[in-house]
Amino acid sequence: MRVAVAGGTGVVGSRVVEALRADGHDAVALSRRTGVDLSTGDGLDAAVAGVDAVVDTSNVSTLSADAAIRFFQTATGNLVSASARAGVPHLVLLSIVGIDRMAHDYYAGKLAQERVVEASQVPWTILRATQFHEFAGQLFDRAKLGPLHLAPRARVQPIAARDVGARLAALATGAPQGRTADLAGPREEAMDQMVKAYARRTGHRGWVPSVSLPGAQMKAMRAGLALPGSDAVLTTQTFADWLSDLN
Repeated sequence: MRVAVAGGTGVVGSRVVEALRADGHDAVALSRRTGVDLSTGDGLDAAVAGVDAVVDTSNVSTLSADAAIRFFQTATGNLVSASARAGVPHLVLLSIVGIDRMAHDYYAGKLAQERVVEASQVPWTILRATQFHEFAGQLFDRAKLGPLHLAPRARVQPIAARDVGARLAALATGAPQGRTADLAGPREEAMDQMVKAYARRTGHRGWVPSVSLPGAQMKAMRAGLALPGSDAVLTTQTFADWLSDLN
């Protein structure tokens, strides 16, 4: 099969491409690096012509609900429209567990993105996954007060990006399923402890204080609204396993 992966050079998209190619499929990464701009639609029609499926792992770095909504409605809207014009038989979207319970900030954009896909003429599958193990490193880099790294408190059940990529690849090569079962890591973790463990593993020796960040989004995550339900499919790699594999 020939599968186009929007955001195919990103954290998860690159894993989708790897998994597809490992199974003998022709995977095409769609990104600005490859001449495709989801926000303007430039290069999209040519990129999705003749493909058997499209996987959307596109992303934007923002904490603004308005900015996230604008991006995902535009980018995924352009992807959906190009896919419909090309007669693509299957569109797979990566989303996030619990966004309907905490539609704030970035998650408001992801919920808007889901609605774009659900309204599409293209047969679709939506996979919601929990936060990635890699999220700990991203927070370590971004959650800072001057030179001080902060460890935000939250309840999460993290998953390896490679496992999400493999699941998306499998879904893309199958029939459309609508909303499929949520995907999560094997056990609940405390996000602040994940950030601290990541800091130690990567050689940071400074103080990394646990903090309860303000805002409805972080309050919801501290309350456990980002955790999967009992019907979620669980993977096996723990955060500790992932951390031990870091170079």
